[in-house]
Amino acid sequence: MNTRDATRINALPPATATAQAQCAFWLERVATLAPALDAAGEEIERTRRVPAPLMAALHEAQLFRLLLPRSRGGAEAHPLAFMHVLEAVAARNASVAWNLGQNSVCAIVAAYLEPATADRVFGPPDSILAWGPATGPARATACEGGYRVSGRWSFASGMRHATWLGAQCPVFEADGTPRLDAKGDALKRTLLMPAGAAIVHDIWDVLGLRGTASDAYEVKDLFVAEAYSVDRESNAENREPGWLYRLNTFHLFAAGFGAVALGVARAMLDALLELAQDKRPRGMGPLRENAAFQSDLARAEARWRAARALHFGTVGDLCAALQQAPALTLAQRMDLRLAATQAIREAKAAGGFAFEAAGATAIFSANPFERRFRDLHAIGQQVQGRASHYETVGRFLLGDEGGGAFT
Repeated sequence: MNTRDATRINALPPATATAQAQCAFWLERVATLAPALDAAGEEIERTRRVPAPLMAALHEAQLFRLLLPRSRGGAEAHPLAFMHVLEAVAARNASVAWNLGQNSVCAIVAAYLEPATADRVFGPPDSILAWGPATGPARATACEGGYRVSGRWSFASGMRHATWLGAQCPVFEADGTPRLDAKGDALKRTLLMPAGAAIVHDIWDVLGLRGTASDAYEVKDLFVAEAYSVDRESNAENREPGWLYRLNTFHLFAAGFGAVALGVARAMLDALLELAQDKRPRGMGPLRENAAFQSDLARAEARWRAARALHFGTVGDLCAALQQAPALTLAQRMDLRLAATQAIREAKAAGGFAFEAAGATAIFSANPFERRFRDLHAIGQQVQGRASHYETVGRFLLGDEGGGAFT
């Protein structure tokens, strides 16, 4: 853990002081992986996969078990520790950090499963659960003992290393009638299946986050037992006493992916600071002595720090509140949505400044800008970074308490 990491941990607000030891512990583990993360970058870009030796090291460090309940052999880590880990890993490799974020959040469904079922899914030390949204008709038809599942899903980050896959789909009765929830809406559940049961389609030829291998998968009339069925967006089926599991997947994805974006942008700003010490743009003096550059650099740094303070501070406040309350209020959920969106979009802006200020140096893949620039733009296109989230929060601030799909 470097001095900058220690300063950021110690700057956590008093309400989150209990998370400081966890942050330091897990950042030490990330520090030991730094050389491997750096060395794997080129291979990850070329193959669109995280190399097996690096995956083994990530498993040995138990980084995929950060949010898994302690009762199931996980760390049940404070979300701020989870976010610090993702931020630090993302500064090295965004694809690896994104996979860690996605797969760690998926693992919270262990809190909703019967203990024996959870152990079958998450018991092996290399267990990973991945899922993505449906990209076509998907359905789970109720039958004796469970469901018959058919459909296709995509954007399943980390699925190439997953041992289990999740398929969220509406539930239908045997006669084809949609099953409804208490509000009268179509009931959706996530069905867990061994990864080998699905047909995988290689579709992930993309601009950034190439190493997430967020491919597509499908099943046709696959039987899934009721025990492997969960409602991943509510804690109605939560069996764990810890306050962590009062957060759902939407909340933790927002927290985690905002941290990933901030980590990538931080690495770009740090690389620019190093470059500016010696760079002399053609026909100009040293970049570090350019007044316009100095001003723009300070502004970018301020925007990054403000976004990070808002994001980490908001999550810390919500976690403190959850230790005294059964669930987040709508206002708190809106706070998180605003903070995560702002973190992603301000990180993208800061990284864009670093890329432009680095000049022609930034376009070479051998330098520490080009891949991160692409990764940041891929992150910005993901659902957590949508500009439309500002509209959702704005409507709430104006008195509309309808919420939104991602709150």
